Amino acid sequence: MRTHRQLFTQLLGQTSPAPLSLEVEYARGVYMYTPEGDNVIDIISGVSASNLGHSHPKIVSAVKEQAEKYMHLMVYGEIIQSPQVQLAECVLSLLPESISSLFLVNSGSEAVEGALKLAKRVTGRPKIISTHNAYHGSTHGALSVLGNDYFKNNYQPLLPDVHFINYNNTKDLEEIDANTACVIIEPIQSEAGIIIGDTSYLQALREKCTETGTLLIFDEVQNGFGRTGKMFGHEHSGVVPDIICFAKGLGGGMPIGAFAASKEHMDNFTHNPVLGHITTFGGHPVSSAAALACVHELVENSSIIDDIPQKEKLFRELLLSHPKVQSIRGKGLFMAVELDSKESVQKLIQTALKNGVLTDYFLFCETHFRIAPPLIITENEIREACTRLHKALDEL
Repeated sequence: MRTHRQLFTQLLGQTSPAPLSLEVEYARGVYMYTPEGDNVIDIISGVSASNLGHSHPKIVSAVKEQAEKYMHLMVYGEIIQSPQVQLAECVLSLLPESISSLFLVNSGSEAVEGALKLAKRVTGRPKIISTHNAYHGSTHGALSVLGNDYFKNNYQPLLPDVHFINYNNTKDLEEIDANTACVIIEPIQSEAGIIIGDTSYLQALREKCTETGTLLIFDEVQNGFGRTGKMFGHEHSGVVPDIICFAKGLGGGMPIGAFAASKEHMDNFTHNPVLGHITTFGGHPVSSAAALACVHELVENSSIIDDIPQKEKLFRELLLSHPKVQSIRGKGLFMAVELDSKESVQKLIQTALKNGVLTDYFLFCETHFRIAPPLIITENEIREACTRLHKALDEL
């Protein structure tokens, strides 16, 4: 009989020549457990997705309760479903008043696709601006605004009239003009290795978009729902976008995405043409119930987000004490740890896994590894993770 490991390699589509191939029997909190009973501390949260850890009891309960009521009923937007309505009310209550309508989809890439379409529909303009080293997803539209040619060249042609500017470079904002439908940007760049948007830059970007009638899209797929020490990444600058994209941390471990805008803008999808944006499983009731439980927990248990600065400080102190760590940058539990080379990072990821820690690299920053654990990680668990990382670093 073939093992799960063999079946994984032979039957499933692969994303790289050498996947991590960690086999997980079950997961709880910040730990993943192998079939042999070993535990691995997860310090990447499924790439900023499992913000409340694995198998959070309130999320599991919400999933079970909703699954017993109903699952998929009809394509998104036709039937009133309580989990969707409650989720929209909850999320929108946390956002600026100008953002008053939520469109539910299945993933971050889909949220970006919907946001780009909405910007074109509202403005009637063709031009899109993104930033170098931006990651916005892997579908054709999202890939078109991804700021790295290596990941795009073999899939050309992509969307036309997409232009790229340098992140945190105010001079480049002159590229935004009366022909620009939107600028899509992360308040804190993720795959570039956690680059924080300067407040002055994001404010100047907002002013330029307002001046030219360009819609500003914030991609908060990795920034959102507590990851950076605030509920949303844009709160650090106080800049309000026209459209905002969510996924990952919204779902509490279930697949869901969303983009939000004003009701006036969003209603453009209802006519000319009708069904301007559609999705069969968008806002699946079980995923929506899980997301609602996740957001409620973040809101009601305010210490989860309030304690993040102290946890960030502890990670920094413990990791910077190792001589092979060159620097750490980031915000909240969203950090990039610098080593001396790409080779050291690749070796560290493998060595850390052998020592019981799951970490990861960044797509566009080869000399740093990722720290983005579940927000519920305790100080003792941080110390344990860093002890294991120190051992892995010693072995480099």
